[in-house]
Amino acid sequence: MAKPKIVVVGSSNTDMVVKTERIPAPGETVIGGDFVIAAGGKGANQAVAAARLGADVTLVARVGSDLFGDKSVENFKREGIDTDFVVRDPDAPSGVALIFVDRRGENSIVVAPGSNARLSPDDVDKAAELIRTADALVMQLEAPMETVARAAEIAHGAGALVILNPAPAGVVPQATLAKVDVLIPNESEAAQLAALDTRDEEELGRALLGAGVKSVIVTLGSKGALLVQRSGSRRFAAPKVDAVDTTAAGDSFTGALACALAEGRKMADAIAFATAAAAISVTRMGAQPSLPRRDEIGEQ
Repeated sequence: MAKPKIVVVGSSNTDMVVKTERIPAPGETVIGGDFVIAAGGKGANQAVAAARLGADVTLVARVGSDLFGDKSVENFKREGIDTDFVVRDPDAPSGVALIFVDRRGENSIVVAPGSNARLSPDDVDKAAELIRTADALVMQLEAPMETVARAAEIAHGAGALVILNPAPAGVVPQATLAKVDVLIPNESEAAQLAALDTRDEEELGRALLGAGVKSVIVTLGSKGALLVQRSGSRRFAAPKVDAVDTTAAGDSFTGALACALAEGRKMADAIAFATAAAAISVTRMGAQPSLPRRDEIGEQ
């Protein structure tokens, strides 16, 4: 079977991770444990996740003309990702993320976007032909909204599958949501996008369908995921694992889901595959180092 073709438009960061007993309160200093520097950024994570699972991936991104940028591009090439549309920005540093991970595997993250904030609609236009011929376009919200909107417009116009992971939470114009085939928020992101003060995931999903999205998958951490479509809803359980670091769980899920859907798998099968990938990722430290390869997931 030919590899599915996926274009990821999004961010690339270098993650600096400190393992700690608990996340510090405001104004508090705590003594941490292990320190890890790892490749990250939601766009790059999702690109690597899909590539490791068998997709032919092109990344549209910006990194600085610095050491972090050098390492990022080297890593993409090592993972087999097409870097023709990764711009080396001479005027902005590569993005970085400072991450605390507590003993339960929960995290707190601050991102300095750097060159990610300069990823532009023009950068997307340069990759327009690849986006039009892709099986799926994958995006997040660590790039400027006008860039996300332009990529969605190109892919939707060509009939490519448009997948949006709306993280970090932000406002997405209704015109862009209407071009999204699969929206993958967590609970808080779904509530912010729907502008509803409720914890009812099904209600949030239905509200987002009302904005024009075709399918909504609300990720629920250790509780699995909820699929909401016009035909109804379905819950998917998550495998029971001992979580070490949840930093890239959502990215692992998104990359795996994109790969499975681009292969032509049914939505339920794709969600089961993505849930299995995410469960493996939380058992390891770091973002990209945690992402599984296909043989680790087994038949899903």
